[in-house]
Amino acid sequence: MKSTLESLEGNKVKLSVAVDVSEFDHDIDSAFRKIAKEVRLPGFRPGKAPRRILEARIGLEAARQQALQDAIPQYLAKAVREHDVDLIATPEVELTGGEDEGEVQFDATCEVRPTVVVPGYGGLRVELPSIAVTDDDLDAAVDAERRKHGSLETTDQPVETGSYVTLDLAASRDGEPVAGLNTEDWLYEVGKGWVAEGFDDQLIGQSVGAELTFTAKPSGTSEDADFSVTITNVQTLALPEVTDEWIGEVSDHDTVTEFRAAAKERLEQQKLNAARNVVLDRTTGALAELVDEDPPEAMVNAELQNRVQNFVRQLQSQGIAVEQWLQATGQDPATFTEGMKEQSAKAVKVDLALRAVAAAETLDVGPDDLEREYARIAMRVGQKASQVRKAYEKNDVVGELSAEIRKSKALEWLLHRVEMVDPDGTRIDNDLLLGHSESDHDHDDDPDHGDHDHDHGADHDHGDHDGHGEGESE
Repeated sequence: MKSTLESLEGNKVKLSVAVDVSEFDHDIDSAFRKIAKEVRLPGFRPGKAPRRILEARIGLEAARQQALQDAIPQYLAKAVREHDVDLIATPEVELTGGEDEGEVQFDATCEVRPTVVVPGYGGLRVELPSIAVTDDDLDAAVDAERRKHGSLETTDQPVETGSYVTLDLAASRDGEPVAGLNTEDWLYEVGKGWVAEGFDDQLIGQSVGAELTFTAKPSGTSEDADFSVTITNVQTLALPEVTDEWIGEVSDHDTVTEFRAAAKERLEQQKLNAARNVVLDRTTGALAELVDEDPPEAMVNAELQNRVQNFVRQLQSQGIAVEQWLQATGQDPATFTEGMKEQSAKAVKVDLALRAVAAAETLDVGPDDLEREYARIAMRVGQKASQVRKAYEKNDVVGELSAEIRKSKALEWLLHRVEMVDPDGTRIDNDLLLGHSESDHDHDDDPDHGDHDHDHGADHDHGDHDGHGEGESE
């Protein structure tokens, strides 16, 4: 087999393949063996009739057509590997010679992953939630403890934000009760904003015995409902005085100072975790914005299909039917799919941009990187690393795994260099947020280098591995 590669416009290349007569004759032999299993000839067991008998019986043309159908995809795959063509869609194949006899020739027009430029990737800046614990935060922690141990006291004062009111509540829409909004003797803290738009404003300034009627949109809905509310009691929350003695009674600490110190330690970890939860998404989002080119539709559609399938599997694992979920969220399949398309386009841009960063920074993947990844996958799937390696080699997807590791390296490179700031513009230490220095990283904890969701058994087909790891914390 001989093949050549020609670049075309629009992220496409053309592979031209020629298979000589002697090589293709082996494919015709294979086709005859395949046909022999389906043809019944007197005196021969299924699959045992020799080629000359079959050729005399059914002719060469049928076997040649079968050979073309079976062999061309294999020759195409070989040419793709030889020229390292990064396919993102099924190639368009045109037979240009050898349909009836002679050398087999065909052209394959292939859409390939584009190479993008991401200027400014080394100067990314992302805003994250503050990780600093302020005195106000500590005061709020103390107040929260006070509220846990507070007591309600009836008052004659009008309702204000923070009042606890006991209500008889009714809500209807077109004469039908609204689910969850019809109850008696319901205790509600004014200011929470749980019930409906403007609901709390209707209560403020009112007193015991007030009967209110108004229209508002219940929270989480888009249609108005008619409300009828009677205030049967108004209470205030009396808070205990903060003293060392009280702290000793209600906590594991002996003094207010100790309590605040422990609260500070807890809040620092909570804030650090909150920032860590969004740093990946915000970094990849900032990176994606540097990609001016529109992502290829084929890649977006493939990513979209994967996302939808993963989401459906997630629902099914929880015993939820897709139809039930769509109905509960007020969506139809088209709306749901369209909602995921924007995320898919971003994921493709991130994929392209990370590859560009890896190339620009010459981040290579060596044998040790692959061995570590095989070991990591082996641990997850309960196999030996050698079995995982053989599965990847057999299915010819080591290159795709290497590309994923390169993307992980690029993401790690970015995370340690992106400027992280809080809403006030105060710089956040990258190593503190990431929990390790760049030199400590071994890719096992990489948020972008997610689990390769493959069955690494010997018969697994890795042909659908698309390499679109966003790291989404979506």
